[in-house]
Amino acid sequence: MSSYGNRAFAEEQRYTEAEIDAMSKEDLLLLYKATGSEELRWPLALRYVGLVKSIALQVRGVYSSFAQVDDIVNEGVLALVGAVDKFDPEKGIKFETYVSKRIRGAIIDLARRQDWVPRSVRRKAREIDQASVELFAELGRYPSDSEIAARLGVSAGQYQEDLASTSLCNVLSLDSIFEDRDAGGVDVADQEMAGRPEDTLLRQELLDTLTDAIMSLRENEQLVISLYYKKNLSMKEIAQVMEVSEPRISQIHSRAIQKLKLYMKKYINGS
Repeated sequence: MSSYGNRAFAEEQRYTEAEIDAMSKEDLLLLYKATGSEELRWPLALRYVGLVKSIALQVRGVYSSFAQVDDIVNEGVLALVGAVDKFDPEKGIKFETYVSKRIRGAIIDLARRQDWVPRSVRRKAREIDQASVELFAELGRYPSDSEIAARLGVSAGQYQEDLASTSLCNVLSLDSIFEDRDAGGVDVADQEMAGRPEDTLLRQELLDTLTDAIMSLRENEQLVISLYYKKNLSMKEIAQVMEVSEPRISQIHSRAIQKLKLYMKKYINGS
């Protein structure tokens, strides 16, 4: 049956609440994509609200003063509904993978628009960035914590506090690096859905480089990155897994992101 025929059929077909509840998420998604039935759209989206909350809490865990959880969840739900319509199951990509990127992107955009990061924290983040870049160029390697603290003229303890407090800034600035890359017209977040061979090659090159960058991290940094971005654990949950304090996890996360930023900037700038 054609797409038009499916949608025309959907106008006649009606589903009871019990019938919808009895469907699995996968079956409901496929049925909605086949029919476009509006009565399936929101029930389908609601099946994934737990994913939205998980990602919202995960991002909140990056920065201790993130208090606007309701705003984050609402933004994530809107992104989820949009992703339901745009998702193409024939591409062979898992819906959870596809929608997670869109939800996270929407939350990061909201964080930028609402400017939740205090100016003092942004200033500290810029200072740490600048010191890291200068020392990286001078040393030919990522500088140690003590080297960065010395360049900044602060104690090792103060540097660790600043590092933890700038964790969200690092997430946002790493995301901006990929935005710069995307300025040429290719949306990296959407390349899974792209059909052009050059897009596929570009994405694979970027993923290979990011994999190399992650492999260059210390073992504990790799673990934090994996638990946070792949397993969607919050900083508090990661701290429990690794049996260290939550501020320490924020420090490890922030340092790992700093390294990835330097690595990916070098790749993206072609140097």
